Amino acid sequence: MVAIPTARIIECLEHGELAVEGQFMWGSNYTFLATLSHDNQTLQAVYKPTQGERPLWDFPQHSLAGREVAAFLVSEALGWELVPPTAFRAQGLAGPGSLQLFVAHDPEYHYFNLTPEHQQRLRPVALFDALINNADRKGGHILFDADDKLWLIDHGLCFHIEPKLRTVVWDFAEQPILPELLEDLRTFLGKLEPPQELTTQLSVYLNAGEIQALAQRAEQLIASGYFPSPSADERSYPWPPI
Repeated sequence: MVAIPTARIIECLEHGELAVEGQFMWGSNYTFLATLSHDNQTLQAVYKPTQGERPLWDFPQHSLAGREVAAFLVSEALGWELVPPTAFRAQGLAGPGSLQLFVAHDPEYHYFNLTPEHQQRLRPVALFDALINNADRKGGHILFDADDKLWLIDHGLCFHIEPKLRTVVWDFAEQPILPELLEDLRTFLGKLEPPQELTTQLSVYLNAGEIQALAQRAEQLIASGYFPSPSADERSYPWPPI
């Protein structure tokens, strides 16, 4: 992937001329491949319009695109840069929705056939999902680009107040969280104290209760110092797994 400053990518996502190139046919919600052009910059992006979201009983209607943006903001605040640059557009060819930089990758290479080296790089992934309460971390949501950069996609089902962690990445269950990751969590928690900029940014996409629950999960992970383990009482794995 060409190294383009994140701020410039966000500017292109927010203000670029949008053209839809095609539709991704997998998944429950409408998702499109788009091209954006702005200030001599052309990017490919994944466009998820809110009106294409399938209604869910446990997540507010038309909120999933905003949760995609919130996941990016959290990833950046942690300093982990796991989520591709993501922005929300109030206007689009199919209405309001999220736009996320498209990551070119091998779709046949996913969590279930990762090399041992790549598997060992998933500790921040497991911690990130526990923090944002990811209810749908499938194996195909973990990507490696041509530069061997790790990326995570599909975060519409995150940030619920109630515990809903469903993921395929339980590799590190009950293992100690690395000290450097714990320090990142502590720094992140400080950024959630109002009137910090991060809290203001997240409040556009999450309600006050969801932001409070995010802070509480950070506190719990720091206090525990260990990766969580699958729950015996709740469904802890997504379906389908890829």
